[in-house]
Amino acid sequence: MKRTGAIATAAVLAGLLLSPRCHHPTPAAATVDIVPGAAVDSEQKILKELVAAFDRAESAVQKADLDVLMLFYANDYNYHGLKRRDVRRIWDEVFTHYDRVTSKHLFSQLRPVQTGEVHKVYVTCTGGLYGTDKRTGKPITIDSWAQEVHYLVQEDGTWRFLGNAGGTSPLAPPASAPHHPLF
Repeated sequence: MKRTGAIATAAVLAGLLLSPRCHHPTPAAATVDIVPGAAVDSEQKILKELVAAFDRAESAVQKADLDVLMLFYANDYNYHGLKRRDVRRIWDEVFTHYDRVTSKHLFSQLRPVQTGEVHKVYVTCTGGLYGTDKRTGKPITIDSWAQEVHYLVQEDGTWRFLGNAGGTSPLAPPASAPHHPLF
């Protein structure tokens, strides 16, 4: 198994963040059990830091705390032209229409990259965003993704979401909404 596979296995086994729930979730931080010797120390450290960053974001999501949640997004966040202000507006709409919002993230690959002093990481993730519709009281999947590559950068000593790797389809009209801008 390659090193990233071992890290991915540890991340998946850790059940990153919370499982989706249709009732009031109990806020709790995810824990990660790193398999001893499964990865070099620097990758274990990165994985623990990433889990901590996603835990902080999940806690903010559960509390519908936009100010804290926006700390998860990098200053230069850009996803197909959407900037931090756009993501804040979208999250505000999510919290306006849905209660008991939670997310689930299962990492399957971790690829750290360092360019000079800048630390970045690509994280392949499958997951979803879940809530309860305020009008109907019914549980709903707000968004879901499979094998999406999250791109994070280290800013001010913490990992922040910079966007998702990959380009847009040449067939997509410029005004169409991009997929998965939140996670």
